[in-house]
Amino acid sequence: MTAPLRPARSAGILLHPTSLPGPYGIGDIGPTAYQWVDALVRAKQKWWQVLPLGPTGYGDSPYQCFSAFAGNPYLVSPEFLVRDGLLGQQEIGDVQFATERVDFGPVIQFKLRILKQAWVNFQSGRAAHLRPEFDVFRQRCAGWLDDYGLFMALKDAHGGASWLDWPMELVRRDPVRLRTARTDLSDGIGRHQFAQFLFFRQWKAIKDYANSKGIRLIGDAPIFVSSDSVDVWANSELFYLDERRRPTVVAGVPPDYFSATGQLWGNPLYNWEALARTGYSWWVARMRATLEQVDVVRLDHFRGFEGYWEVPAGMPTAEKGRWLPGPRDALFDTLRRQLGGLPLIAEDLGLITPEVEALRQRLRLPGMRVLQFSFSGPDNPYLPHHFDQDTVVYTGTHDNDTTLGWYRTIPESEREFLRRYAAWVESNPSWELIRLAWSSVADYAIAPLQDVLGLGTEARMNLPGRAAGNWGWRFTADQLEGGVLERLGDLTALYSR
Repeated sequence: MTAPLRPARSAGILLHPTSLPGPYGIGDIGPTAYQWVDALVRAKQKWWQVLPLGPTGYGDSPYQCFSAFAGNPYLVSPEFLVRDGLLGQQEIGDVQFATERVDFGPVIQFKLRILKQAWVNFQSGRAAHLRPEFDVFRQRCAGWLDDYGLFMALKDAHGGASWLDWPMELVRRDPVRLRTARTDLSDGIGRHQFAQFLFFRQWKAIKDYANSKGIRLIGDAPIFVSSDSVDVWANSELFYLDERRRPTVVAGVPPDYFSATGQLWGNPLYNWEALARTGYSWWVARMRATLEQVDVVRLDHFRGFEGYWEVPAGMPTAEKGRWLPGPRDALFDTLRRQLGGLPLIAEDLGLITPEVEALRQRLRLPGMRVLQFSFSGPDNPYLPHHFDQDTVVYTGTHDNDTTLGWYRTIPESEREFLRRYAAWVESNPSWELIRLAWSSVADYAIAPLQDVLGLGTEARMNLPGRAAGNWGWRFTADQLEGGVLERLGDLTALYSR
């Protein structure tokens, strides 16, 4: 089992694999992923932080996946499919994609085509050396893989429609209809399971390589799951749903300084009492699966484990709702016993109550500080001189503008305070915030690659609330030239990280 997060000064870079360079329209876990690990080593980094790695749906967001257990098949490397004998180079074809952004529509069609061809070839006897490994994978992961394969095959059979719009006997998982579907859709089920096998085989290899080079991986577990997911379809008793399996209450956060109407996320809410009666078995299985992919997990919206905002389904905003208690210590005590520790980071951003902070401290989880939230004045708790050591400091996250883009748009009062706090910030805002993070007492310091490269708003990864146009940024290999890695390595050594 993965070791707990160790209290030692270190640093790393935040980069989703989709942002890696390469010729196939989207970053993947092929040769350029290994080159990226080598780049982290050159820069003297110890962490590679990734976003969730699950199969994305509408909007291409890794925070709205079809499964909390499965991997993203679009990350499978075409080069390695050729290497393993599953495809010939001619079967990939002469494709040309943009290199600086992911054009998800054409890329997804391309990846689905070659994955389907790899499955057909495998079924016809190619790459026979993988057969025993595939059989072991299906047996080991049957607890989630059987339902996932069926769910995805049924989605295909219904034109990609949400499971809530399938015939009611499938929505309610009528045993007779499910048996019939498993027979009728056996090829599609096998194809989706095989794509998962390929993802996990390739991901394990890159994780092992990174670990062998002294690089550890930080993953991400969104607290809530998508309504259109196998997690809800196959475990309806663990959520607040009506007889048609539609949510009766949904997730969000109430109105605050940032939003007069709150944020209505719309995810179905857990029935924590039902989960407790199972010994939190779904959460234990989920975290165990995630910790096979990474070394440490960032728990998104940690605040919701202490208390969460419940909004009646159908409300246009999150204004009308109520606070209800989360599972608190009971869940984490179970996870600690079952997993042998809590290798977790608490995403404790936003308006955090003393009760949430007390829970984090009892669990001894490092919290997060984002420097872009810091410069309203000397009492701001996100300023480095207020940090505790048990902290992960970021210049920004995937949800923020890049530091350069942020600096160009902040109010003049914040900019003036920042000039007083970091006198050389005008010369290079991105690197001055990196310096503030790296020089702080926080045990862990992370910067998005966009900030290391000094890029502006054009390189922003996600704009929360925007329905489309997110998650597409990629870097090119030449951007790591010119001494940028050595410069980061020098700063990392200077501040004993």
